[in-house]
Amino acid sequence: EVQLQASGGGSVQPGGSMRLSCAASGFRFSVNTMKWVRQAPGEDLERVALINGDSTTTMYADSVKGRFTISRDNAKNTLYLQMDNLNPTDTGVYYCALGRVRGQGTQVTVSS
Repeated sequence: EVQLQASGGGSVQPGGSMRLSCAASGFRFSVNTMKWVRQAPGEDLERVALINGDSTTTMYADSVKGRFTISRDNAKNTLYLQMDNLNPTDTGVYYCALGRVRGQGTQVTVSS
């Protein structure tokens, strides 16, 4: 059974940083492309970033380019999202995803 558990969310002021983690299990993590997606209140799901199995390819939504960094540790079956220079539009629930499968999300709130 695929299990994805995101953590590391919380509240931060604009301009702040936060690092999300996602513990993965139940599948061959190291060979799969992984994604971070988010859902802001009242908005559709948005793909934030993705990374392929060996970390040679990453892609970012235009809204987060230059501010967010996706990475992974295949030895630990863990996906990360470093978020810098956060702004209120980054507020939402963040999920890690394997294809269309999402785990439990973590809330990120950016507010002064």
